[in-house]
Amino acid sequence: MPELKWWQRGVIYQIYPRSFQDSNGDGIGDLVGIDARLEYVSALGADAVWISPIYPSPMADFGYDVADYCDIDPMFGSLPEFEQLVIHAHHLGLKVLLDFVPNHSSNRHPWFEESRSSRDNPKRDWYLWHDPAPDGGPPNNWLSRMGGSAWEWDEHTGQYYYHAFLPEQPDLNWRNHDVRRAMDGVLRFWLDRGVDGFRVDVLWLLIKDDQFRDNPLNPAYQPGEPEHHRLLQTYTEDQPEVHEIVRSMRATLDDYGDRVLIGEIYLPVTQLMKYYGAAGDGADMPFNFQLLNARWSAATIAGMIRDYDRALPEHAWPNWVLGNHDNPRIASRVGAAQARVAAVLLLTLRGTPTIYYGDEIGMTDGDIERDQVRDPAELRQPGMGQGRDPERTPMQWERSLPNAGFTDGKPWLPVATNSSVREQDGDTSSMLSLYRRLLILRRSHAALVQGTIANVVANGDVLTYERRYRDQSLFIALNFGVECAMVQSRSGVVVLSTSTRRDGEVVAAGTIPLAAGEAIVASV
Repeated sequence: MPELKWWQRGVIYQIYPRSFQDSNGDGIGDLVGIDARLEYVSALGADAVWISPIYPSPMADFGYDVADYCDIDPMFGSLPEFEQLVIHAHHLGLKVLLDFVPNHSSNRHPWFEESRSSRDNPKRDWYLWHDPAPDGGPPNNWLSRMGGSAWEWDEHTGQYYYHAFLPEQPDLNWRNHDVRRAMDGVLRFWLDRGVDGFRVDVLWLLIKDDQFRDNPLNPAYQPGEPEHHRLLQTYTEDQPEVHEIVRSMRATLDDYGDRVLIGEIYLPVTQLMKYYGAAGDGADMPFNFQLLNARWSAATIAGMIRDYDRALPEHAWPNWVLGNHDNPRIASRVGAAQARVAAVLLLTLRGTPTIYYGDEIGMTDGDIERDQVRDPAELRQPGMGQGRDPERTPMQWERSLPNAGFTDGKPWLPVATNSSVREQDGDTSSMLSLYRRLLILRRSHAALVQGTIANVVANGDVLTYERRYRDQSLFIALNFGVECAMVQSRSGVVVLSTSTRRDGEVVAAGTIPLAAGEAIVASV
């Protein structure tokens, strides 16, 4: 398939580094641990690893508060260890993607320390400073996504600074061209070290209204929702000028050849499409997060697939995400049986899929007691359901070992022991085996990688569609229900089923049974 780029052919595997593998017994995952597990990722069938932030950080938000964009936090290892990881990954045929966190830095970054030192410091305008309102309070009504006002008072200089997240995460001023040049240098620093691309954190938030106007009230707000939902984010997200920044990032990556730019963007599909750029000069893949919060029904997801496919610009490449470090795990959202259906869905839809570590063994959200909570999103808004600790619990490698083989020390979050890689490894009916079979199927069927998607239909609890490429046609049927259903199909052969006993089954034209929570892929 030479006409496709590697990131169009490939499958991305997200690693949350604190929770993947600890090599030194401090209870926190690290680069040496990731390096030791790369063979596992390669054998799974993934093509790239995306590593969440590993930069030096005070860890107020577990690495998303960056104190130095061009180094590795000693907690995770060293720059030479990272460079060795890249070499090893490339030797195995794996690409390496890094998280790029350009919206905000740590308040302990030297840039911010200079910026807050005085009003006339050359870096003052690198962040968003504003005089207080006439009553001495915050300049406007903008709210933090972590709760409370988004403005923090600085007594020393007598102004407020803006933070979309924690006060320890002041937002950079991307209208300042020195900031843009500095961040371009960050991208080049890592590209020079062999990085194959970036996932850009909160890309749609980079530019804010230059008039600092109040956000309007949200008429649909319901009590119990996160506090910042009280306002429509009219002036604090998705500003038109952000697309100039995306084009600039794209141009920098183009200087290094075939590198991928992925944007974290939580927006409706119609707005999401703008981030591809007018002619492919934007993000290669603005992340498509629809499955993260979708109502788990055949009709809902059928409509979602059709609408997304129709909305894509001609030059755009689709992608799908089933789980990540900010949302409850798929097995907890839909249950163990439907998590198998979800795996077939993710890996047979048109576009590049992203797998969140542990989903391939059916990991569920961990049970976090009140005194074990680490996530500032929950600590600042207790009881609001914003905590992300449950989906960040450590990887379960071998249940018989202490902490499931994740660490010899005390893990930073509790380790569940409901399953593990070791016990699923030789079980042909396991979730791990299903993922491996699906990834082999993708590699062996061009229709699943570069084919079109057609006849997306929901009939009761069953979702069906076809993937077509030249003379190859695959029929996919997924039962979202709890009862057996009959499915209309052409004649063919089942090449994969969530029930292994059906693999190789000859299907006659007409109706075929689909068990509750079963999914099949048939060559027709």
